[in-house]
Amino acid sequence: MSITDLTLDELRHRLAARDITAVQATEACLERIQATEPTVDALLSLQAEQALETAAALDRQGPDPAKALWGVPMAVKDALCTKGVPTTCASKILENFTPFYDATSVERLKAHGAVILGKANMDEFAMGSSTENSAFKPTRNPWNPFKVPGGSSGGSGATVAARQCFAALGTDTGGSIRLPASFCGVTGIKPTYGRVSRYGLVAYGSSLDQIGPLARTPLDCAIVLQAMAGHDPKDSTCAPRPVPDFAAETKARKDLAGLRIGMPEEYWGEGLTPEVRKACDDAMDAARSLGATLVPVKLPHTRYAIATYYIVAMAEASSNLARFDGVRYGYRHPGAKDLKDLYELSRSHGFGEEVQRRIVLGTYVLSAGYYDAYYRKAAQVRRLIRQDFLDAFAHCDVIAGPTSPFTAFGLGEKTGDPLQMYLADIFTISLNLSGLPGLSLPVGLGEDSALPVGLQLFGKAWEEGTILGAANALYGAVGDVGTPAGVA
Repeated sequence: MSITDLTLDELRHRLAARDITAVQATEACLERIQATEPTVDALLSLQAEQALETAAALDRQGPDPAKALWGVPMAVKDALCTKGVPTTCASKILENFTPFYDATSVERLKAHGAVILGKANMDEFAMGSSTENSAFKPTRNPWNPFKVPGGSSGGSGATVAARQCFAALGTDTGGSIRLPASFCGVTGIKPTYGRVSRYGLVAYGSSLDQIGPLARTPLDCAIVLQAMAGHDPKDSTCAPRPVPDFAAETKARKDLAGLRIGMPEEYWGEGLTPEVRKACDDAMDAARSLGATLVPVKLPHTRYAIATYYIVAMAEASSNLARFDGVRYGYRHPGAKDLKDLYELSRSHGFGEEVQRRIVLGTYVLSAGYYDAYYRKAAQVRRLIRQDFLDAFAHCDVIAGPTSPFTAFGLGEKTGDPLQMYLADIFTISLNLSGLPGLSLPVGLGEDSALPVGLQLFGKAWEEGTILGAANALYGAVGDVGTPAGVA
């Protein structure tokens, strides 16, 4: 077995036993990147020399049981600041921006001994569902290079699926961790809003964004989440709550006895492709055989989620992206004749089409005369969507549903119709509006497409351990989907 075929947890044990050195693990990943990256295009930058230096320093110090990620090679979405390494958000406007500090999540990974290999590609400023909106290149799905990997954390999902690294950080504003996890056949978790510090994350929608890991298994995700979670005084939205032992909770769950799984009719009705429905139905049959009780629940305001999300997200985006004006940092157009020219030319040439579309729409819904009609109403509906989940959780412990109504779609298939692209997030965005934790795990390959199918588990606030444990038991029952056919 190749080193890169190991799960993150298996690698940790091999590193601790000195069966494998940190340098050997890093070299194995770099070789895998060299072999697969021409097909996948998952990374925007690779810090090979720096990674090998870090690994060598770790080997000289020796394994440290206090460092949960000692010697583990990882990648980071390019929306997270990395000291001395460009952070572009896959946008021309930040093409030459190099931060002088690490995002808290990255800082904590390093403190736990992780080896950062490079920065993963993404939709520009995390705006998209396919990683085709990157200003530099689209990322391809490792299962089929003619399919998308999902978005906006498509580079993070693809690099893990292609066995280029053992885990990657992504961000989830409306499903941007869970959708790539589903399309690429890996596990990804969006934690409760406030569980992980957002300091150092280039903001898209500040009330929606969350940072989380993508990895092969639920246990791998639990290990990474535990390392990066916890209060951060530099982020006022980061909750001062103790961090549970997610890894122990995840491993402790061997079956689903006594667990009530909510089955919302809004997620299991029309619109699912037959292969997605079959894979998810089979997974629910497996859950029942593990002792779970399936309970019907309702989330009646789900039908308003798309409209609500895109009003709130675009409004916040227009505010957050106002700082990119060509004056203080980032791209500055050389042909500007005055200040007005500088703003217009720098932003129109620096931002891509999708980002400009969202800024314009966000500015519109916040403008005088439209704020009450759109933004205020969306905020009110958002509260109702959250209440739906709270009401449902009175009858169940977790909620289950497909991550996406379909498997990965073709490159270019939806780029001409923004509304169709937005609908790819129909099953994921409600959770971001609610601030609750959610996870996507692979539950098989589609019978027709031979592409991964993802199942979502939603949890109560601060109960990431519950959905990780349930996912781990279910993962053990349905099995791993294997190595992607496109890069096997």
